[in-house]
Amino acid sequence: MANKFDLNDDSVAVVIGSGAGGGTLATELALKGVKVVCLEAGGRHEIEDFINDEWASFGQLAWTDMRMTSGSWRVSKNFPNLPAWIVKSVGGSTVHWAGASIRFQEHEFKTRTVYGEVKGANLLDWPVTLKEMEPWYAKAEDRMGVTRTNGIPGLPGNNNYKVFEAGAKKLGYKEVHTGRMAINSQPRDGRGACQQIGFCFQGCKSGAKWSTLYAEIPKGEKTGNLEVRTNCHVYKIEHDNSGKVTGVVYFDKDGKSQRQKARLVAVAGNSIESPRLLLLSASGKYPKGLANSSDQVGRNYMRHMTGSVYATFANPVRMWRGTTMAGIVQDESIHDPKRGFVGGYEMETLSLGIPFMAAFLDPGSWGREFTTALDAYEYMAGMWLVGEDMPQASNRVTLHGKVKDKHGLPVPNVNFDDHANDLAMRDHAYERGIAMYEAAGATRVFPTTPYPSTHNLGTCRMSKRPEDGVVNAYGRTHDIKNLFVSDGSQFTTGGAENPTLTIVALALRQADHIVGLMTKREI
Repeated sequence: MANKFDLNDDSVAVVIGSGAGGGTLATELALKGVKVVCLEAGGRHEIEDFINDEWASFGQLAWTDMRMTSGSWRVSKNFPNLPAWIVKSVGGSTVHWAGASIRFQEHEFKTRTVYGEVKGANLLDWPVTLKEMEPWYAKAEDRMGVTRTNGIPGLPGNNNYKVFEAGAKKLGYKEVHTGRMAINSQPRDGRGACQQIGFCFQGCKSGAKWSTLYAEIPKGEKTGNLEVRTNCHVYKIEHDNSGKVTGVVYFDKDGKSQRQKARLVAVAGNSIESPRLLLLSASGKYPKGLANSSDQVGRNYMRHMTGSVYATFANPVRMWRGTTMAGIVQDESIHDPKRGFVGGYEMETLSLGIPFMAAFLDPGSWGREFTTALDAYEYMAGMWLVGEDMPQASNRVTLHGKVKDKHGLPVPNVNFDDHANDLAMRDHAYERGIAMYEAAGATRVFPTTPYPSTHNLGTCRMSKRPEDGVVNAYGRTHDIKNLFVSDGSQFTTGGAENPTLTIVALALRQADHIVGLMTKREI
């Protein structure tokens, strides 16, 4: 199919990536009358293509390009070439996500001020506040149809939630409900209500769960202003002598190199690929990579403090039925250093299918202890623990010195060590999760190790001062005025909450800002 926009059309905005950040930004710009070329490294899988099987879905959707890991984190030992389970497909990780959509809390935007100096952590206040973000959060919640906002009722609780809630109430937790989810609890935006099919992660077969794939991008395409090009892997951003970005170079579906000119470029390839692209785009003018005068590109990689607790009960739970992330306990998401750590964490219901449960319950395990746990799958309930991890300058994405991808480009290396604060928080979270299930009458409990991350954050962080980060409060790079970052890599810190709502809110705000700059002819 011929391109809608000419490769030499330098009036287009180029958006790299089509997930929560890129897909939202590209659509919003198109709705505002801007011509947009959105380049997606993966293919396009529509609702009818999704597979209700996690292994097969992984094969269909996952970003499985070679990656390397280093550092002391467990992932480097168990899954050294899979530091993250993210999607390489139109819609990005909004295809494979649970739907949890929670606002950051006020203190999480100013952790340096609230937490003070934390040894070994590279804390920094965001250059935006909750008050500034509130109207954009409201717009994102309305756009995504988040339950418990805008008069939208919450989703029903499945058995996994009922067990979880019973234990939480016994422990005296108060903030317990079926979550704020970007999953329709009633028909909305031309999409039906959740059918409680139970395969939320594998791509929602009913389309009730919000995804840029079908809830945003088609609206942008309908305007005639948006072209999404699939199987286009961008490997270089180009600039002129003045340092201004002029376009991008990418490999198309046939592996041929193509050049798309641009008025501005927005990078939204996730917190591993976005810094990698900026580093790969190094030049005589920018020897350390684009937007990297601060040497902060790739640094401060965060993945959230995570862990899981599974438990077996005397009666069948069948946790896989209904919404995958069917409920939340928010009482521990406060900042209370008396617990032995700064920041907080959320407790959220989760279920894994048997093959993934076998892989993750205790990686590498054999024997009766392990097999009897799997035998009790029908009687099992599960929860995921997710909390704020500390940004560290040494937790970073760099270009690997030796290993190359299929195009001959250096692969990213993800170096990560847990901070002492992360470990103290995880221990506390395991203890509370176990106590919750025991209070609900569990016969056995299984705290499990962190999985490959889905919440990849930092690496191109926002900062007030150019020397402390990569982009300003609007995701515009400090160094290059027509280069933007539009995904979770712009997060200054991670908060305890699932990040998608904040990514979408920032993208809507960024689109507004970009149009303002274009109108004033500043870009």
